Amino acid sequence: MLKTTLEQLEEVQAAISAALTNQSYRLGSRVVTRADLEWLHKREEALLARYRAEQNSRPPAVAVNFDGLGYD
Repeated sequence: MLKTTLEQLEEVQAAISAALTNQSYRLGSRVVTRADLEWLHKREEALLARYRAEQNSRPPAVAVNFDGLGYD
């Protein structure tokens, strides 16, 4: 299933938050390092730009009046 831009953005922001909280940690004898913050910030910027473009590209709402259409 493809994720929406907003879903991807939320994931990246969660990853940034996790990386800021604890960039690396130890699991037994292994050291786990989270994603690179610089890359995450660049990805966040790209997703924010795409999300804003998607929000601005929606066609405007049009009010429709069904009174007086002439149907008898």
